[in-house]
Amino acid sequence: MSSEPAPLSPEPAPAPAATPPAAPAIEPEPLTLDLVKDDVELSGFISAADRVMEGLGYTEHGFRHANLTARIAYNVMTRAGMDEHIANLACVAGYLHDVGNMISREVHGQIGAVLVYHALRERVSAGDLALVVAAVANHEEENGAAVSPVSAAVILADKSDVHRSRVRKGGQVEFDIHDRVNFAAEQSFLRVDSTAKTVTLELTIDTQISQVMEYFEIFLGRMQMCRKAAQVLDCKFKLTINGAELA
Repeated sequence: MSSEPAPLSPEPAPAPAATPPAAPAIEPEPLTLDLVKDDVELSGFISAADRVMEGLGYTEHGFRHANLTARIAYNVMTRAGMDEHIANLACVAGYLHDVGNMISREVHGQIGAVLVYHALRERVSAGDLALVVAAVANHEEENGAAVSPVSAAVILADKSDVHRSRVRKGGQVEFDIHDRVNFAAEQSFLRVDSTAKTVTLELTIDTQISQVMEYFEIFLGRMQMCRKAAQVLDCKFKLTINGAELA
């Protein structure tokens, strides 16, 4: 009598493969002036932008102007009572605000905003980057506006940099009103009074080189933009030239 083979037991199902641990989330870096100064690409943009401006016959728009605008924007924010984080964003935006000039003077604010976005988008938070690129895009009076406190600080810092050290053509200032007005400016200082709620641009001008009216002739639009920027910071904008209050 033949015996039937015993039925085989079903093979146990293979154990599911262990799920690999999720990669730790990469925290965005704090956006600081040191971070962007160490960025070789962004430094190259500033150098290239200044070469274009020199070729077009404009005043200095290189590292001197970038560093000064950054420092003034930071000071405006801290003296207006803003926290350190927001002040640093204004500082960075001030440093980078003119990089778009490396492509074109026209709409250089908007061009620069796109350049800065692509250079920093994988390294900083979206919220911080949005404030910075908006400030870069909106710093020129032709097609910009003070859209935030960060933007307002950059506008005030940029427009306050009127000084003879920006003039490239030392022997030909008489041929260009922009060069002449900048060359006449012996001193400029942006004073923020948090108690009085004022932002005052204090200029000392050599009237033997340029008359005060020439300053208003070319900078009236800038001063109007500064007035609106100060309002965003809940301040009043004032202008003094050679000790006389003019606005």
